[in-house]
Amino acid sequence: MEEETLTLTALLKAAAAAHPSRRAIAVHGKIDLTHADLDALVDAAAARLAAGADGVRPGQTVALCFPNTVELVVVFLAVIRARGVAAPLNPAYTQEEFEFYLSDSEARLLVTNAEGNAAAQAAAAKLGLVHAATTTLLDPAGPLHLDGLPGLQSQEEEEKKKVVENEACDVALFLHTSGTTSRPKGVPLTQRNLAASVQNIRAVYRFVETDATVVTLPLFHVHGLLCALLSSLASGAAVTLPAGGRFSASTFWADMRAAGATWYTAVPTIHQIILDRHASRPEDRPPLRFVRSCSASLAPVILERLEAALGAPVLEAYAMTEAAHMMTSNPLPQDGPRKPGSVGRPAGKMELAVLDTEGKEVAAGSPGEVCVRGANVTAGYKANPAANAEAFAYGWFHTGDIGVRDPDDEGGYLRLVGRIKELVNRGGEKISPIEVDSVLLTHPDVAQAVAFGVPDDKYGEEIHCAVIPRDGVEMREEEVVAFCRRNLAAFKVPKKVYIADDLPKTATGKIQRRIVSQHFFVPPPKA
Repeated sequence: MEEETLTLTALLKAAAAAHPSRRAIAVHGKIDLTHADLDALVDAAAARLAAGADGVRPGQTVALCFPNTVELVVVFLAVIRARGVAAPLNPAYTQEEFEFYLSDSEARLLVTNAEGNAAAQAAAAKLGLVHAATTTLLDPAGPLHLDGLPGLQSQEEEEKKKVVENEACDVALFLHTSGTTSRPKGVPLTQRNLAASVQNIRAVYRFVETDATVVTLPLFHVHGLLCALLSSLASGAAVTLPAGGRFSASTFWADMRAAGATWYTAVPTIHQIILDRHASRPEDRPPLRFVRSCSASLAPVILERLEAALGAPVLEAYAMTEAAHMMTSNPLPQDGPRKPGSVGRPAGKMELAVLDTEGKEVAAGSPGEVCVRGANVTAGYKANPAANAEAFAYGWFHTGDIGVRDPDDEGGYLRLVGRIKELVNRGGEKISPIEVDSVLLTHPDVAQAVAFGVPDDKYGEEIHCAVIPRDGVEMREEEVVAFCRRNLAAFKVPKKVYIADDLPKTATGKIQRRIVSQHFFVPPPKA
């Protein structure tokens, strides 16, 4: 199929036809679906969603509020199959947050699992939205009922209902940016965007039907959804979901062994948790082709520890919601070197450039804004012409990240320096928080660390940091500062160190510096 007309639905249908009896989705001890089972369940649920005068019509948004369950996977794919727009939401949102996301996405229906979600349902009721709940799927043959949908037809009528064919231009997924510096922006992603992203991911990691993974990340974000789930399913490969509906360090390796897993992907925070547990409670693990890290910077020292502990290459990647996830990645060993501290090369058919403020490409080795374009990149934010004018200037999508292309190779490896709005400007000296993080994490007694900027009367901005010591270790601020002085230029040494037991994180385990700064820094009273 031509790239311009390729759809995610077509990729999944082809995989189910080629590998009908292979495992697609499993929750160990609960249910095990083949690709044929999943395809049939999705078709039936799509027909039910589209049935009747009040059924889901092309382009209408359906909000989904679930933990990581088989029911979520079926309903998500069914919404897309019915040419609706799936908007998966974080179950931990407050009612006020649900009201914003339901309104901004223009959802007309909320679907939850059988247990429901009180805050989401209250928000839906306030906005006049219909709420439907899935039954718990107990049998691979189904059915998966959707209780609460209007216009219920007889089973015979449902089976006669034909879902119209998906088109590449159909908006299939609606997510929001993290909102690190402003109100979250709505990101519509089409069937073509999703299909192109899945194809790029499959090409880089050479997925085949014998691959298997365990999902460590929530499926309401692109990392878990596009890389772990959809790229696996489109390859005829297998995905295991944790029985508790979310990542659990205590069951992770048992799930990996039971799944015969060949790889996994996670954010650095989860890698660190896996490392720490491995150090205290080593477990048998299946042989892995590779381990992937994405969604936040992975310090080289953590990469080295992971490779030593897991006996597999660790491939760092770079992704954004606006690009339907992956933009660059370090390659598999047979395809090229992996470089600690680098996020690798453009993935698949992605185009990447490092531009100056006038839209001109800078020389390799010089910093500039990382910009991308490709079939996986959104056409623009929803109803936000000002943001679109800024983000899509000069014919490229502007990521807001500062990066440097490696001048010593022909592969175009990219190293990230930091977010444009996160670089600390200390009296005219620009400081990359990522660089300070990397140094802090080389301290043998530091488990986690994050550097961030704070306002300063003298320099405009100053650099602070927060660190979590390893279990059983007591650290003092002076010790951390002395270590930094030995390893950083004087102006990069944190002025203040916060010794902490925990760091505020997003739902995906990412650490956002703005939130960490707000959590620890108390501005001095004005005279």
